Amino acid sequence: MLRTALRNVLAHKARLVMTVLAVCLGVACVCGTLVFADSSAAAHRAALSKNFADIAVTVTAKAPPPGAAADQHTGVLDDALARRLADVPGVAAVRPSADGSATLNAADGTPLRAGKVWANRAAAYVPGKDGKDSRYPLVEGHAPTSGEELAVDSGTAAAGRFRLGDTVTLATDGPVMTKRLVGIVTTKDTRVTAGGTLALFDRATAQKLFASPGHYSAIDLSAAPGTDQFTLSRRVTAVLPADRAEATTGSAQADQQAILVDTLTRGHAKIPLVFAGVALFIGSFLIINTFTMLVSRRTREIALLRAVGASRRQVARSVLLEALLVGLIASAAGFLLGLGIASVLPGILSTGGDTLPQGPLVIGPRSVVAALGVGVGVTVLAAWLPSRRAARVAPVEAMRTTEQSPSAQRSRIRGVAGLALLVLGAGWLVSLSGAKDASETNLQNAMFGCALLVAGLIVLAPLLAGPVIRLTGRLTGRFGITGHLARENALRDPRRTAATAVTLMISTALVTGLAVIGNSTGQALDRQDAAGLGADYVISSRTTMTGVDPAAVRRVADTSGVRTASAVADSTLFVGGKVRELSGVDPDTVNDVMKLDFVSGSAKDLGPGRIAVSSTLAREQGVSAGGKINVGMGRNQAFKHYTVAGVYKDNPVAHDALGARTEVARNSYLPHSVQRILVRTDDGAASKTIEERLRTAVGNSPLLKVQDREQLVHEAAGTMGDLLNVMYGMLAIGVVISALGIVNTLAVSVSERTREIGALRALGMDRTGIRRMIRLEAVTVAAFGTLLGLAGGLFCAWAVGALANGALEQYSLALPWGTLFLVCLASLAIGALAAAVPARRAAALSPLEAVADA
Repeated sequence: MLRTALRNVLAHKARLVMTVLAVCLGVACVCGTLVFADSSAAAHRAALSKNFADIAVTVTAKAPPPGAAADQHTGVLDDALARRLADVPGVAAVRPSADGSATLNAADGTPLRAGKVWANRAAAYVPGKDGKDSRYPLVEGHAPTSGEELAVDSGTAAAGRFRLGDTVTLATDGPVMTKRLVGIVTTKDTRVTAGGTLALFDRATAQKLFASPGHYSAIDLSAAPGTDQFTLSRRVTAVLPADRAEATTGSAQADQQAILVDTLTRGHAKIPLVFAGVALFIGSFLIINTFTMLVSRRTREIALLRAVGASRRQVARSVLLEALLVGLIASAAGFLLGLGIASVLPGILSTGGDTLPQGPLVIGPRSVVAALGVGVGVTVLAAWLPSRRAARVAPVEAMRTTEQSPSAQRSRIRGVAGLALLVLGAGWLVSLSGAKDASETNLQNAMFGCALLVAGLIVLAPLLAGPVIRLTGRLTGRFGITGHLARENALRDPRRTAATAVTLMISTALVTGLAVIGNSTGQALDRQDAAGLGADYVISSRTTMTGVDPAAVRRVADTSGVRTASAVADSTLFVGGKVRELSGVDPDTVNDVMKLDFVSGSAKDLGPGRIAVSSTLAREQGVSAGGKINVGMGRNQAFKHYTVAGVYKDNPVAHDALGARTEVARNSYLPHSVQRILVRTDDGAASKTIEERLRTAVGNSPLLKVQDREQLVHEAAGTMGDLLNVMYGMLAIGVVISALGIVNTLAVSVSERTREIGALRALGMDRTGIRRMIRLEAVTVAAFGTLLGLAGGLFCAWAVGALANGALEQYSLALPWGTLFLVCLASLAIGALAAAVPARRAAALSPLEAVADA
C-alpha cells in the first residue's frame, strides 16, 4: 500500500500541486507569524532592556513618602555615596549614571522616534581616569564638556543626517533646547542598536536634566570574581541610608524587564495567527475537494484493490498516506516561505512613524514544530473524510461508470442541520445587536455567532447551489449555448461546486465585513470629531509623560491669525470604583474651542469645588446639576464631594468630566502642566501658514504635535486603517487558495468531460467556444461564492457594528459601495483567471482523440 500511495502521488502530481500550494500558504502564515512574534519579542527585549551581564547590583533612590520633599531622596545618589560604595568588599567597579529620555529633531525638522519611550535614550558621558567613558567609545569629535555641547551615536547621526558642528534641536520633558554636536560615539546598548536614538550630555547637564545638580539617577556596581549578586546586595544595603536608597540585584531587574517585554509583545502574533488559521481553514476545503475528486476518479482502481484482497483499513490508510506525503512537502515549502513573511512583516507594521524595534530573525523550535504539525495535521485531517469514503467503496459499486448522487435522506439531513446552524447564528447575532456594548465578552460572543452563521452557509451551500446558479445563469445565458452549457456543468455536481465556491465565500465574507466595519468606523470618527471640536488646531504632547510648556500657551495666543488659544489640563477622575478622564478647561474660552451641548448648567459655572459631567457619567452616578458627586481627582485620590455645575451631552474632546483648569492642574500627575492647547483661528480655517506659525510658537519641539481637524481624524483612523491593510494582505492568501481550488475543480471537470468536449467540437463548436464555456463555468462558481460571502459578510458587519455603537456614539452602518463593487469584480476576475489553464487545455483537445478516449 505504501508503493500504491507513492505511485498515486506521482501519477496525480499536477493536481496535487494545487493542494501543496494551498497548505504551503497556510503553513507559511503560521510559521511566519510565529517567527515574527519571537523576533519581535527579542527585538523589544533588546530595546527595552538594560544589559545586566556586567551589573551585579544597582542602587536607586526610594520613592519619597507622601508629603516628603522629592529632592531629599534623589539627592542621596552623589559622588560621596559612589566613593563609599567603591570601598564595599566585593565591588569591582562603580558606574554612576544620570539617564533619561530626549527626543531629537532630524536635520529637516522632523522628530526622530517621537513618542517612543524605548527609542529616545539620553545619558551622561562620565569619563573615567583616562578621560574616556568605556560605554561610549568616540569615533569622531570629542566628548561633551559643557551645557552647550552634545554627542550622539553613529546610528542617530545617520538617521538625523547630523554632522559635527550642526545645531541639534531636542527636548526632554520641557522647553526646547539647542545643542552643538561635538562628538559621535558607538555603543553596545541594545536599547539603541534596536533602532533607538542616543543623546549624551556632559555630567553636570545630565544631572540637572534627569536627577538634580550634583546627583545621579542610579549607580551600577559590578562584582569582583568570587562574589555573587546576593552577597554583594546585602553588603551594599548595609551602607545605604535605609529610608532613602535601595539596592536591587541585576537578576531581579532582568526578571522585571522580562515581564514588561512579555506584556508589551503578547498581542503581536494574535491577529496574524487568526488569519493564518483562516487560510488553513479555507485550504482544508481545497484538500477535501481534491482528495474527494481523486477518490471519485479512482473508483475502479479502488474496487480492483478491494477485489484482490485489500481491506477497508488498507484503502483508507493509502489515502491518508498520500495526504501525509503531501503535507510533509507543503510543510517544508511553507516553512521557507514563512521566513520570508516574517522578514517583511516588521516593515508592513511599521507605519505612520510607529517603527518597531530592529533585530535578527529568531527561529525557535515552536516554529519548526508548528510548520510540521499544522501542515501535516491539516492535510491528514482534511483527507480523513475522503479516506472513509474510499474505504466504503464496494467492488460491485465501483464497476459502475457514473457516480451515485447523494440520497434524498442525506440531503434532508444536510438541509436541516445547515438551516439550524444558520438560524442559530443569525438569532445569536440579532440578540447581541441590541446590547450596544463593545465589551470583550460581547465581541467574543459576536464572533461565535458569525462562526455559526458561516458554518450554516457552508453546510447549506450544496443545496443553495441549484437555485442561486439558476438565477445567475440568466446572465450567462446571454452568451448563447456556451453560457447555457456552463450553467448546466456547474449544476452537474452541486457538492463539488459548493466545495469550490466555499473557499471564495469565506474570503469574500471576511473582506466585506472588515471593509464595512472599517468604513463605518472611519466615518463615525470623522463625525465625532466634527461634533465635539470647535477648534481648528490641537497642540498636544506626543507622550503621556510630558506636557506642553505653560509659557507656550501665551506665545500661541499671541501668534498672528489666532483668535483663541485655550489650554486644557488632562487628568483622571476616580468615581464609583472606576477611573474616568477629566479635562481642566478655562470657563471663559472653552465654548469657543469645544462644541459643548449642556443639558443643564453651563461651563461658566465651573470653579473650585465645581465640576461638570457627561450625560453618561451623570446617568451612571445618578446625579444632576446642583447635586453632589463624590470623586477623587488626579494624584490626590482623597475623595471629596464636588458640586455638579452642569451636565453636557457626551463629547470625546471634553472626555467624561470638566473642571476648572487651575484646580485640575494642581492635582494632576504633572502638577501645573498643560496637555493640550485648542486653537481657534481668525477665519475659522486651517492653513499651512498658520500651522508653521504655531510650530514656531512652540519652539518646533519634537515632543509636540500641531494637528488640524483632518490630521486628527487621520490619526484616529490611522491605526484601524493600517490594521485593515494587514488583514487584507492576510486575506489575499485566502483568495489565492480559492483560485487554486477553482483551477483544481475545472481541471478535473475537463478531464471527466473529455468525450463530451470532443463531441461538442465534432458538432461544430470552435476552440473559442470551448474556452468561453469553461471560463463562464468558473465565473458562475465564483459568482455563487461571492453572493454567499457578501450576504454573510454584510449581516455579520451589521451585528458587530451594532455593538460598536455603544463605544462610538456616532457609529452607523455605512456601506463602502466602491469597495464592495471591487470585491465583486475581483472575485469574478479571479474565477475567469483561474479558468485560463483548464480552458486552454480543453480547447486544445482533438475531437477524434477526445471521442476515442476511454
